[in-house]
Amino acid sequence: MFRPEITPEVMNRRGAGSLPGLVGLEITRIADDGVSGRLLLRPDLLAPNGYLHAASVIALADTLAGYGTFANLPAGAKSFTTIELKSNFLGTARDGVITGVATPAHLGRTTQVWDAVVTDEAGRKIALFRCTQLILYDKK
Repeated sequence: MFRPEITPEVMNRRGAGSLPGLVGLEITRIADDGVSGRLLLRPDLLAPNGYLHAASVIALADTLAGYGTFANLPAGAKSFTTIELKSNFLGTARDGVITGVATPAHLGRTTQVWDAVVTDEAGRKIALFRCTQLILYDKK
């Protein structure tokens, strides 16, 4: 099911001009066992209190899971959409780089479930993330 033509370069170009490009997300690895990426923190990705905004973390985790879904679409599938997500925040950051790794928990024909772990530069977990993706097909 994994499509090897879906590379980090392909997905980084695809994300330009949309939210992943806007926040500066960089995909560093796409393989059959998951997707990795990074996000350089800057002041506009922080909350007014000066700490990392939860939406910035979710942008990273959800994009990694989404790109993993895209790279693993079943034969005949047209696209996908997120139907549920959950995040547990365990820490925060104010500067530097955060990284994430998304791995598939379930790769089905109608749904996929992905888990992601987001860490800071020291390797401390910032967030645990899970989402369910609905696989979309053309109507017959």
